[in-house]
Amino acid sequence: MDPHFYSVDIAWSHDRKGLMCSPELEASSTSGGCIEVATPPEFPKGIPGIWSPEHLFTAAVSSCLMTTFLSIAENSKLDFVSFRCSSKGKLEQREGKFLMSEVHLFPVVTIRDEKDRERALRVLQKSEANCLISNSIKSTVTMTPVVEVNATAVPA
Repeated sequence: MDPHFYSVDIAWSHDRKGLMCSPELEASSTSGGCIEVATPPEFPKGIPGIWSPEHLFTAAVSSCLMTTFLSIAENSKLDFVSFRCSSKGKLEQREGKFLMSEVHLFPVVTIRDEKDRERALRVLQKSEANCLISNSIKSTVTMTPVVEVNATAVPA
C-alpha cells in the first residue's frame, strides 16, 4: 500500500485557544472540518469545555479501535448489534516531562446470540493488536472488553 497523508492546520485565536481544521474534511462536515482546541483546565490558564490535545490523543486511540473492529468484524462475518467504547487517557509527569503514559479502552460489543461471544472477544483482541494508532505510540494501551447478549436488539 502506498503511504497516506492527512493534513491538519491549526491557528491560535486567543488566550490558550485555537482552531484546528482539515482541508480534507471541510466540504463534507457541518463544522467546516474544524474544531476548537485549547489547553485543558488542569494547566495554568486552561479552558474547560473544549477539546484538548490530551482528549484528541485518547480519542485517536479509541476511534482507531472502533474502525479496526468494524473492519475485522466485517471480514470475520461477526453478527453484532452495536459497538461502543469509553476510554481514559492518563497524563503524568515523568523525569520532568509530561506524557500520555496510558490509554485504557473499555469497549462493549452487543451480539444477538451467545454462540458468537468467543468470536466477538477474538475480534476485539485482534482489533486491539492491529490498531495502527496504538501501534504508533509509546503509551501503554490496555483494553477491558465486554460482550453483551441481547437477542432482541436491532442494529443501529
